[in-house]
Amino acid sequence: MHALKLHPESRCAAVRHVEVDVARQQAGGLVLRYVVSGNIGELALPAVATPARTDELWRHTCFEAFVRPPLGEAYYEFNFAPSTQWAAYRFDSYRTGMQAAGEIGVPRIEVERAAERFTLQAALQWDGSFALREATWLIGLSAVLEETDGGKSYWALAHPPDKKPDFHHADCFALELQ
Repeated sequence: MHALKLHPESRCAAVRHVEVDVARQQAGGLVLRYVVSGNIGELALPAVATPARTDELWRHTCFEAFVRPPLGEAYYEFNFAPSTQWAAYRFDSYRTGMQAAGEIGVPRIEVERAAERFTLQAALQWDGSFALREATWLIGLSAVLEETDGGKSYWALAHPPDKKPDFHHADCFALELQ
């Protein structure tokens, strides 16, 4: 499990910690398991709905993964909401050339909610045209957590120094996965 760090400018009274387990699948896929510990009743968590590709999930509680090869500037962004809505984007370079990543199939998203623990697991699969064929990936793992009072906190493996939360920044791709 990899612990996410609260951004220094964020506050979150409801959450003690956020951890993520990540596993690359041999057949071309990725499984992410986010575990949030704390007073879960104080988080704004939408009800589970029919999974659907949805934009701007980051405006509310959302779990994210950013994946790129070690060389080059292109990367993918994956978003998963507690409602099981999701999104997948491809970028040419830092925040430029964004387009929907159609080669990503509908992820299997499962959520579990208890008084002091919330878990979201997302399993991604992609078709043979997926651009990430390299043996090694650099991954950024992050979460936006919205509390019931509307406050938001930003969590990531690493945060860029002296900056507002920016999960797209190269410093956030802190995990090497083979």
